Amino acid sequence: MHNEFTAIIEKDGKWFVAYCPEIPGANGQGRTKSECLKSLGEAINLILEDRREAALRGVPKKATCQMVTVGGNAREFEEHP
Repeated sequence: MHNEFTAIIEKDGKWFVAYCPEIPGANGQGRTKSECLKSLGEAINLILEDRREAALRGVPKKATCQMVTVGGNAREFEEHP
């Protein structure tokens, strides 16, 4: 699955820290911006997988479960100093 989320990144001393406003609880950190974004991506993945598993536990046995692909216009954000 491919999705795009917003990463808010700040420098805190020698560390970069980031969070994703669309996914409450998703945050990451790293010594480099790249490490920070990778950490955030892993956190987002874990949260979404957990939410999907939790949501599917209550699906009735006779129900059909099917994936839906959602498209849209990808937006590019400029970095702000």
